[in-house]
Amino acid sequence: MRRWRASAAYRIAFVNFVAFALGLAILGAIVFAAMHVAFTRQLDGQVRDEAQTLADEYRTDGGAELQDSISQREAIRSPDRMLYAVFDQNGRRLYGSLNTSRPELGLHDISFRDPQEGRDSARGLAVDLSPTERLVVAADRDWIERIDRTVEVVFGLAFVAACIAGFAGAGVLGNYLRRRLQSISLAAEAIIGGNVRQRMPVSGRRDEFDELAMTLNRMLERIEGLLENLRQVSSDVAHDLRTPLARLRTRLEQGALDRPKGTAATTLIEDSLTQVDEVLSLFAAILRIAEVESGETRRYFAPVDVSELVTELAESYAPAIADEGRRLLWSIELGLTIEGDRELLAQAAANLIENAQFHTPADTLIRVTGTRVGECVCIQVTDNGSGVPESELGRITRRFARLDSSRQKRGYGLGLNLASAVAKLHGGRLLLKNAKPGFVAIIELPRLQASGERRPDRSSEG
Repeated sequence: MRRWRASAAYRIAFVNFVAFALGLAILGAIVFAAMHVAFTRQLDGQVRDEAQTLADEYRTDGGAELQDSISQREAIRSPDRMLYAVFDQNGRRLYGSLNTSRPELGLHDISFRDPQEGRDSARGLAVDLSPTERLVVAADRDWIERIDRTVEVVFGLAFVAACIAGFAGAGVLGNYLRRRLQSISLAAEAIIGGNVRQRMPVSGRRDEFDELAMTLNRMLERIEGLLENLRQVSSDVAHDLRTPLARLRTRLEQGALDRPKGTAATTLIEDSLTQVDEVLSLFAAILRIAEVESGETRRYFAPVDVSELVTELAESYAPAIADEGRRLLWSIELGLTIEGDRELLAQAAANLIENAQFHTPADTLIRVTGTRVGECVCIQVTDNGSGVPESELGRITRRFARLDSSRQKRGYGLGLNLASAVAKLHGGRLLLKNAKPGFVAIIELPRLQASGERRPDRSSEG
């Protein structure tokens, strides 16, 4: 029920159903009222005609003849027979079987006592025959009431049946709209998740949804082309510059070998070699990210023991981190296995550890954990440093993004970008948040398969 209330598709469908039911009810009320008025007018016409006939007969033949005529009419047993009475000026009924009080002149509803049904209502017309006599002709409303009840029952049943059909139709319409919108939403989620080649589904019926899907697909193709051009330019620039830089490095090495060590020229050449190595490392990282984002490495996927991988990384980084005055603790569950590229996963996890190593003050405690959460494997690196400003959390995974406090430190702002790209390549995601105090980075990856009983953690301290 909550899903129905939250769904715009179902809201549209059921608002349409409510409007349909309301319109049907109003139409039925109008038809019923018009029919009721028509039958009442028909009854009024019969009463007027009968009263006019009897009044004419009174004026022509006198009161005795009128009394005989009323007696004859009342002797006829018919469902639609009329009721008659003649009253004197004191309200006393002179003759006729209509058991009611002397009414006012004119046409109106009157109440009378029926011998079989008791108190009943009729439509009556009172006319003066003479200064002392008043004729009342009335028609029982039973037949109109029977028709009214029949129409109410028939319309009620028809209304309920129409509402049931309308409700079912609204459910079908809402489900159809929801499925069409959900297919677009799922395709968009796949694109957000990194599958830029995903396209909106087109049913082939050429309806408004298909037109929207085709428009979005053309937009996505344009965006993919622009991104591919940008990625290609970045890759081409990095690739083309590596060759001359490699030649430059070779010449610098040769120049260093040709000169005595310890001279100013040799020192300058060694500094230049260091700078060239950093630039080559930067270009290698750019090319690596472009390769990951292209998805070409998927064909090399194989089962990876994440427990073993993360443990090896933690053990290898622990001494260097300890030498810098920080502590590294790790706690890795056994049996964490995913389908992926071991080298890329190692690089991504290493980038998270290095990010905590190089961007935290001395005496910082760094924790690395590997856990199974539902159907996911989580690699988490947590520190108790100063954290990241909330306004920067959404920016630091972009390429070359760096915080102001990190400008003077080594690196180019590509570590978290590569980790995010690797997570997306494996169908997962990179989550970043502040631990207050500290910072938390989590690589969340889908498990290869459900494991058995949870085994004890393997915990160590560097």
